[in-house]
Amino acid sequence: MTRGDKAAQKAIDFINCLKHTKGKWAGVNFSLREWQVEKIIRPIFGTLHPDGRRVVRTCYVEIPRKNGKSELAAAISLFLLFADNEIGAEIYVAAGDRDQASLVFNVAAQMVRQDETLSANCKIIDSQKRIVRHDKGSFLRAISAEAYTKFGFNASGIIFDELHVQPNRELWDTLTTSTSAREQPLTFAITTAGFDRESVCWEQHAYAEKVRDGIIDDPTFLPVLYGADREEDWTDPEVWYKANPALGDFRSFEEMESYCKKAQEIPALENTFRRLYLNQWTSQEVRWLPMEKWDACARGRISENDLTGRTCYAGLDLATVYDLTAFVLVFPNDDDTFTILPKFWIPEAGMKKRTERDRVPYDVWVSQGLITATPGEATDYKWVIHEIQRCTAKFDLKEVAYDRWGAPAVVQQLEDIGFEDEKSKWANRHLIQFGQGYKSFSPPTKELMKLVLEKKISHGGNPVLRWNADNLVVRLDPAGNVKPDKEKSTEKIDGVVAMIMGLDRALRAQTPTSIYDTDGERNTGVLTF
Repeated sequence: MTRGDKAAQKAIDFINCLKHTKGKWAGVNFSLREWQVEKIIRPIFGTLHPDGRRVVRTCYVEIPRKNGKSELAAAISLFLLFADNEIGAEIYVAAGDRDQASLVFNVAAQMVRQDETLSANCKIIDSQKRIVRHDKGSFLRAISAEAYTKFGFNASGIIFDELHVQPNRELWDTLTTSTSAREQPLTFAITTAGFDRESVCWEQHAYAEKVRDGIIDDPTFLPVLYGADREEDWTDPEVWYKANPALGDFRSFEEMESYCKKAQEIPALENTFRRLYLNQWTSQEVRWLPMEKWDACARGRISENDLTGRTCYAGLDLATVYDLTAFVLVFPNDDDTFTILPKFWIPEAGMKKRTERDRVPYDVWVSQGLITATPGEATDYKWVIHEIQRCTAKFDLKEVAYDRWGAPAVVQQLEDIGFEDEKSKWANRHLIQFGQGYKSFSPPTKELMKLVLEKKISHGGNPVLRWNADNLVVRLDPAGNVKPDKEKSTEKIDGVVAMIMGLDRALRAQTPTSIYDTDGERNTGVLTF
């Protein structure tokens, strides 16, 4: 047996002497599975430099829930405290909040209590979330992003539990940069997938993929990624087994099957299932629109010429001058369906950087004519006004709904080309101030869902609008009203917001007295929450 094999076996033997703490396995000794040994424990503790120091300094494990994350993380933290031969070891169990940080600590503390030898060599201080070894001057401590205030850490081991919920990168940076004085520090991050592409977890996920794929050569970084590919069928049990190495063992197949059935019936649960059960990074926390239903509404390419002279209504979402602006036309059809024609603009300067940063093909969409790039650092609204003027000449554009916030200059320009305030009874074209609260958004947002499910929307498969639809997150109030949530939608939803505003005007024009009650709420009784 080589030195590396001996070191790995030491870790394996130590962990297998610990006892589980929860459920039917409580009190039963660990029996590390082959995938845990060969993918995680042996590479970490058995890959050594010639002088015996560990090569791996960071291990990033991304794995779905219920695959034993907390127990394995706790076991590794105890090995670092009791068996790593590090004098004055500082082991930190870190998480996004105090409760999450306490989870792994509590498991570790219970493992210690179940072992007479470990209990005799340490003191557990539950009030401080510490396990202290006075003989070595070492300790294990739980710490959270919301509660750490002191610097001067000298970490030898860091366990990051559910890295995707870290509110920012401060705790990660503080702890990982505190290991420089240690000979063989280990940062062990174990998490399910997230949805925030600007988080430290996404950064580590992207780096892990590059190391795994050989794009980056970094022997100090061990990537362990379990999950389903985005294009795979999320309802297929074979995909479940691929993503969940413990499925059918200590991870319940029946529970997973039950939740999958719920997710198929309730679209809002689909992303939860994909992220927590299949470890897929989603574009939002809670999916509002089921994308397979959205895609079924493509119905071929939409030609402007086929819509010439038709009555339509529009929504205008100006967003910020530095980002995506959307103008979406909604055409009511005779069969109670709606045809959607979107327009988008983006500042030309910085577009390449934005494409690389957001990993969104703005440049491709511009070359395809799906987005107009306006000159300069900010969106030149003259281009937007010119397009709206062109649309008024080509179509019978009755109303443009807009968010009054930040729009006075654009409103003035629209008035200059013939639009008038909604109070003007004799105008042919009106500008409608659209409130951004539940009262304005809830009825048309719910109606959009209904129309998509019934295939009564035709959007031509526009990829920019599809991207926006896939990003859409909604906020619910206690009464079950909904509205688009730009804060939680980690990527752009401007096109869908504009579409909802235009849809609202089209619906009101169709049935002005019966669809909406006197308070402006949709009066259909469908899709309540």
